[in-house]
Parts: sequence; structure tokens; C-alpha cells
Amino acid sequence: MRHAALLGIAVMATSAMAASPGDWPTFGGDTGGSQYSPLRQITTANVGKLKLAWVHRSGDVASAGSPSGATSLEAIPIHANGMLYYCTPLNRVFALDPATGAPKWMFDMYSASGARGPRKAAICRSVAYWQSTAPRPNTACEKRVFAGDANGNVYAIDADSGAACRDFGAARGHPGYAAHGDFDARGAEGAVHGATTGPFVAGDLVISATSARDSMVDANDGFVRAFDVRSGELRWAFSPIPDEHAHRTGAANVWSTMSADPARNLLFVPTTSPSSDFYGVTRKDLALPLTDSTVALALDTGKPVWNFQATHHDLFDFDLPGHPLLVTIRHGGQQLPVAIQQTKLGRMFVFDRLTGKPVFPIPERQVAASDIPGERSAATQPMPDLPQAWARQKLTEDDLWGVTPWDRAWCRDEFRKLRYEGPFTPPSERGSLVFPFGGGNWGGVAFDPANNLVIAKGQNMALRLRLIPRAAAGAKTQDLVGTPYRAELGIFTTPGGVPCTPPPFGTVTAIDMDSGRIRWQVPLGQAKWRGITAPAFLKWGSPNIGGPMVTAGGLVFIAASVDGKLRALDVRSGEELWQHDLAAPGMTIPMTYTANGRQFVVIAAGGNPRMAPDVSDAIMAFALPAQK
Repeated sequence: MRHAALLGIAVMATSAMAASPGDWPTFGGDTGGSQYSPLRQITTANVGKLKLAWVHRSGDVASAGSPSGATSLEAIPIHANGMLYYCTPLNRVFALDPATGAPKWMFDMYSASGARGPRKAAICRSVAYWQSTAPRPNTACEKRVFAGDANGNVYAIDADSGAACRDFGAARGHPGYAAHGDFDARGAEGAVHGATTGPFVAGDLVISATSARDSMVDANDGFVRAFDVRSGELRWAFSPIPDEHAHRTGAANVWSTMSADPARNLLFVPTTSPSSDFYGVTRKDLALPLTDSTVALALDTGKPVWNFQATHHDLFDFDLPGHPLLVTIRHGGQQLPVAIQQTKLGRMFVFDRLTGKPVFPIPERQVAASDIPGERSAATQPMPDLPQAWARQKLTEDDLWGVTPWDRAWCRDEFRKLRYEGPFTPPSERGSLVFPFGGGNWGGVAFDPANNLVIAKGQNMALRLRLIPRAAAGAKTQDLVGTPYRAELGIFTTPGGVPCTPPPFGTVTAIDMDSGRIRWQVPLGQAKWRGITAPAFLKWGSPNIGGPMVTAGGLVFIAASVDGKLRALDVRSGEELWQHDLAAPGMTIPMTYTANGRQFVVIAAGGNPRMAPDVSDAIMAFALPAQK
């Protein structure tokens, strides 16, 4: 871990966002990304009466085989300025009436960019909202919605009318948007990739990241850039790849969400693996401390203040899958402002927010060594005992599972063929089992301040990973450009798609932040196989994408599972109190707000073709029956 001196930190004033307890002005509910709402109209006592209030459909939906490719609607709508805003996978932004779901306006990023040809489906998870501290009446663009497209552009849209804010980016010759493409991407492709998560507003900055082709050695670097919210001019740029190593490696980008503490002048970015993601020989001698790291940046300059590296010399694609939650926990008799970082291994690290000092000890433990020629894998990796892991951490041959005796026998036979020496088993030519994998992922944790609980959604799946010499590799393998290998990888399942890892495949867990111990854990959802949903009494849980939201009504709302349901759990026990069918699996985070005196719970029920065939364009809102 590297610390920089915390000297002369300026307090950065936040712009007024008309935030009230009834709003949800950022993807995580607040700039710290707590995924918590203080609303309490819907409670454990009345949640059983929750009904579908309205459904909005954008029309932006496509199945596999279409010209655009299959869509995946993973957006988290935001509620601000008396409207609901969200983005679609076909590069459009909608403003809705929050009480009825009726469209107020639509902005087409695809047309605004002057693009030609068929639209290509992309993941757009969030938009951002800003308004001036003293909005001038009858003046356009004093309130702005920011959205990113698949080409690395960030658009500024008038929040009231949906018109482009043409002052934004005008000095660069493209009125209406700022472009990452105006700057050097530092990669062999010379290309900029659009981010899967939208821009983030903190103060008078709109901050945006880009994706990277991390399977190639000289991938574009994972730049995070801050633009002025009014002009679109670049204020600072941060890359986790040092200048001296540009073109030796790349990536380490931020594909997931960010969080900020503007009062302490801090922005938190979760970075990913350097490239190539599964082959590290070409970067084994490089100092890359900001990759796979929680990095606290000075919000006004983009300079690192402190960081913690969750995976050393990553050979596993162990990207940090979400922002650190910036919350205040009760621990050791004190109220501590912390940053809580989830990982793909189903573990979390808890840091003092200002200094990066671990709240719970983080020991380094010895791990297996690579047998790839020329590779020098890390000898140890950080593996805390507390907080307790919420995903299974080890597998044995006896643990392996299947629906039938044939499934179990097949899985055990394959297990014996693979290299597996516990967590962080390196890739090999023989074939390795990477487990845990996906224990924590997109949208995965929320915080309940009343009960001092982190609510963590996880899954228990394993990845098969084999490095194949290029000359012997088949066409269906992933090219690791610039290396002697191609990669064969996939979830460890039977040929029929049944997981070899034992159930529950997905869980929801409550972890006490004082003790660091699990308070409760329950299976999440029900697995589906060949269109048949497993009976509820089997409690197998479900593979999942998405995360939880917690409310002051004592509830955890979560979808995420492949069985296509939104659920409400009692935050104190994990007991399921309510569920409702969705148009497609809701593989995102629910959000909540009030409109016309009613509390609404909203989720994008769009599915994800990587997990299940059902896709949709439905934004679904639930509320208690209106009082007559």
C-alpha cells in the first residue's frame, strides 16, 4: 500500500443537487454510493401490499442475432429535478414522470454524434445530474444530465428540456459533448473505448472513465478524466499506468462505478488488471501499484492520495468490480468514516477513508507459483480473516456437485485434470481452476446504517482457465494479443450447463461492521436450467448480476437472479417478505424515491444475454396502493 501526505487538502464545495430524502440523485443514492435510502413509507409490515404502479418501455431492445446484437439493460435510474433519468443500451437517454412513467423527453446520443450505420448494443449503467448552486431562471442548461456513449463521448443535456448543452465541448469543435478521443489513449490500437458505467458528478466536475481491451499487451491505458461541467474542458487526467510503462502494458481501467467524498476532496476509483489480463510475463518487472487497486484521488487535481492493491501481479482478471462504499460504521466503540471495497473473491477490505489504513488487519498469505515459462507470479496475496468472506473460498473434490450422479462424476473427473491449489491458483497450460471467481461483482454491496450492516450479494462459481500455445489453439479461444498464448476460459459447468460448484450458487449476506462477522446469509433466487426453474424448497440460489438496495423501512430490495424476480428481504434476518415477477431478470440495482407523496421502488428489468436469454426494455415501478 502506498500513502501520499495528506497536506493542504482543499474542501471542495458541492453544487446544489436539490437533494432531499425523497431523491436518488446518483446511481448509488449518494456520492458515497451507499445504496441506501432514508425513506420508510414501505416497511416490513406493509411491503406485502406492494403493487406494480407503472411500466415504461423505450423500445430499445434486441435479441441475439439482430444487427445491433443483444441488449442488456442494466441502468440504475436517478431521481432529481422532479424527474427520473436513465440511459438505454442503444445510446438514448430518457426523462420520465416519476409518478406515472410517462416520457418527458428523449435525447439520442447516437444521432447527436453524427454516427452512421446500425446501432450497436452497449451497456450503459448510469447517468449523472448536476445543477448550478444558484440556477438562473429561464436559462437553459443550469441543470444538466450527463451520459456517456459507446465511443467514449460524454454528453451534456439540459435536464428540463432534453436539448443539447452546446457550450459543453464547443472549444474542442464538438458542441454538446466532451470526447476522450481528443486525447492520447496510449495503446497499440490508438482507439478509445466507451465505458460501461456512466459519468460521475462531484462538485463542478464530471468525471468519466473508459474501457480497455485488456486481453492485449499494449492495450489503451485506463484513463479517468475530469471535465468542467459547463465548458467540457479537461481539468485533469489520471492513468493507473505510469508514463514510463506506456506501451509495455495498459488497461487497469475503471469499468465499474466510482464514489466521492467532496467535503474531504476525495474521489475513489476501483481499478482493474493490467494487460494482458491472464499473461504477465511482459509486465513482471514493472512497478504497477495502482492497478487492481482502490485509489483515492484528490478530487481537485486527480493526484493519488492513497491506494491499496487488492491483487498483486494479477493473472486472474480480478478487477475490482465496484466502487468503495463511503459510509460511517460503528466499530470498536467509535464512529469511523470508511471506504469499504468488495472484490471478485467475495471478500471486502475496510479502510480509514482519509489515510487508507486498514480497519481490520489484512495479512499477506502465500499462494501457488506459476508454471508458465518466464512468469513470476506474486508469492503472496492479501487475504483478510475479517470481515468474513461471504462467498465459498475453497473447493475439494468431495464438494463437487451435479443434478445427477453422472454430473457429479463428470465434474470430479474434470477437477482431477485441472490445476487447483486454492485461491489465486495461476493459469497454466494444463488448465487451472480459478476459484472463488465472481464472489462479488457489479452492484454487489449496500450499507444499512441503522443496523451497522453491509449487505453483500455474491455467487459461488468457478472459472476454468487454460493457456494454449498459439499454434495449437482453436478459433473459439480468446486471443491474448502480443503473447505466445490464446486463452480457453468458461464457467466450470457440465456440458449441459449445470454448475460443478455446489449450491447455493447465489446468496445475500449481512455482515456486522463492528465484529466483521456474518450476521445472516440466505440463498438468492432460484437457478434455471433449460428454461425450468428449480423448486424453491431446494434453496439452490441463482447465478446473478446486480446488487442490493437498503431502505430505512428495514428492507433489502434485490433482483439480480436469473429467475426474473424482484425481492424484498427483512434486513435484520434475511427473511423474504415479498417478491414480484419482472419482464426479464433485473440485473442491476433497484432505486427508490417519492413522488406525489408515494414511495416508489424502481428497477430496470432488462436481463443480460450472458446469463439468460430473456431481454427486455422495461423500467418497472412498484408502490403501495394509493390512498383514496
